[in-house]
Amino acid sequence: MIGIAIYLLLFLAGLFSLLICLLSGQLPAWTAAFQLPIICALAGGFGGVLYCLRGLYLNYSVKKQWSSEWYPWYVLRPFVSILTGGISFLFLKAGLLVLEAKTEATSSHFGFYALAFIAGLNVDKFISKIEDLAQATWGIEKSRTSKDDK
Repeated sequence: MIGIAIYLLLFLAGLFSLLICLLSGQLPAWTAAFQLPIICALAGGFGGVLYCLRGLYLNYSVKKQWSSEWYPWYVLRPFVSILTGGISFLFLKAGLLVLEAKTEATSSHFGFYALAFIAGLNVDKFISKIEDLAQATWGIEKSRTSKDDK
């Protein structure tokens, strides 16, 4: 359990370090053109690490049901959250998800960051909503995993 906690805290420190480097311009110049999607991916990662830390606390301290069978989940979940954070940017940018009714020139990117964080925090629900969207828009059936959840 201690190893997983250390891993998650190091992962969190890595996310913060990348964010600071990106915002301070210490990364290669080409990253400036992709700053918004990179920050969305990082926001998803923050959400995923938060969810894992909460799960660690609940399963170890509150429910007293810690099991090593979940180690792969704790290791992989932050990476999956980074991916869903990045994917949330794509869906917003493509107009498949809409945050506000009207577009303003002065609007900030906080909506992008918030949705990316939520996508990383709750990967299962985010993927389910994307599958709902795909089914309604293009008639694509939900995956077997989503069907099994119901």
